[in-house]
Amino acid sequence: MSAPLYNRDILALAVAAAEHLPNPDARYHASARAPLCGSRIILDLDTDDAGRVTSVGMHVEACALGQAAATLLARHAPGRGLDEIRAARDAIAGWFGGTGEAPGWPGFDLLAPARDYPARHGAILLPFDAAITALEEQAVRA
Repeated sequence: MSAPLYNRDILALAVAAAEHLPNPDARYHASARAPLCGSRIILDLDTDDAGRVTSVGMHVEACALGQAAATLLARHAPGRGLDEIRAARDAIAGWFGGTGEAPGWPGFDLLAPARDYPARHGAILLPFDAAITALEEQAVRA
């Protein structure tokens, strides 16, 4: 029997997403939309001189899974650069697609029930897509 899609841990992470408000003073901004489900995110981030994330702000309009993924990104992106976040996104996508092992991103084991719901994968990847876009902007400006 599979685990319930929405459990207490996922809902707690989703509620925590509301704590990450946009940061209009951030240097890099990105927005992304998942076409299949319509989830949206506006992500603001700052980086240090080496291009590693120092702070994340966001506005998320997504299901609880997308909100939970956004919280996990915001909690664990600081100190990471473009290559690490891109690798994490690819590992998550592979895991959801059945071609890889569980990603090393902290907390993603809580989203394992979503592997059986491909329509939700875009919402879960959305925060990583937005972060990659923002970090690519940072790399161009550097």
